[in-house]
Amino acid sequence: MSISYKELGLVNSKELFAKAVAGGYAIPAYNFNNLEQLQSILMACVETKSPVILQVSSGARKYANATLLRNMAKGAVEYVKELGCEIPIVLHLDHGDTFELCKECIDSGFSSVMIDGSHHSYEENIALTKKVVEYAHSKGVTVEGELGILAGVEDDVVAEESTYTRPEEVEDFVKRTGVDSLAISIGTSHGAHKFTPEQCTKNEDGVLVPPPLKFEILEEIEKRIPGFPIVLHGASSVPVEHVNTINENGGAIKAAVGIPEEQLRKAAKSAVCKINIDSDGRLAMTAAVRKVMAENPGEFDPRKYLGPARDALKELYMHKNKNVLGSAGKA
Repeated sequence: MSISYKELGLVNSKELFAKAVAGGYAIPAYNFNNLEQLQSILMACVETKSPVILQVSSGARKYANATLLRNMAKGAVEYVKELGCEIPIVLHLDHGDTFELCKECIDSGFSSVMIDGSHHSYEENIALTKKVVEYAHSKGVTVEGELGILAGVEDDVVAEESTYTRPEEVEDFVKRTGVDSLAISIGTSHGAHKFTPEQCTKNEDGVLVPPPLKFEILEEIEKRIPGFPIVLHGASSVPVEHVNTINENGGAIKAAVGIPEEQLRKAAKSAVCKINIDSDGRLAMTAAVRKVMAENPGEFDPRKYLGPARDALKELYMHKNKNVLGSAGKA
């Protein structure tokens, strides 16, 4: 049985992206797998009056159940009403890799899907993306495509090396596929270990600093497809304080490094209108859980450690909306 995202009270990304490109900010795209993550995202975005994209990966659908996730998104629409601010909510498939998966999500109420054909040849990527676009647009659903490959690990997405997006391909790709937005590769990477220590320098505090993003590629892409919505994946900043808290309380996350927030803010002021953040949220929640368990080793009530984890995630995402993405007050 097919259900439209409109029946769930969701919106697609088209109007949100147009406003973001014109306004010089990016819509937060936060991944969720469970109730606490969803609560954190919604509370943060309501309190900052930010639109939001709820992202569901293939791995999340396997973990949490596709039917439950869809109905959690429906509940999210009702929940923000209770919180007093009806922010726009998009339900988005992150890194869909087959037409069948994208179709299944569209038919189950997703308002936006990503088809990642970047692991195929250029022509195969175009053919697959176009097929998804044709079906999605018949249902009013928006589609994100991808050109270039990001290194790192995120759920089922694994790549050893990055391949930068080639600006000379973007105009042809967008025209032939009909996509609504385009994920590009300019130096971001999936996971908490985005770069090796050898690729980085150290600041005065001894913190690893990654190589800068390739803004020259982004600028060239903007010239070729002016005003077209651009997406950054792998854009977590890997906050040092959360990594330290994890390691101080029994964890072993070494040499973790992310994308500096000032670079993401610069990107958000351009045609980059959607920035994906997942690893930062995982780190914030894990840090809070480890701290509670270390300080209270006899604790076994999940609410006592998931509650602080939820609070930490909400605080992180409020900061992202206000100070990094610039989406606060844009709902």
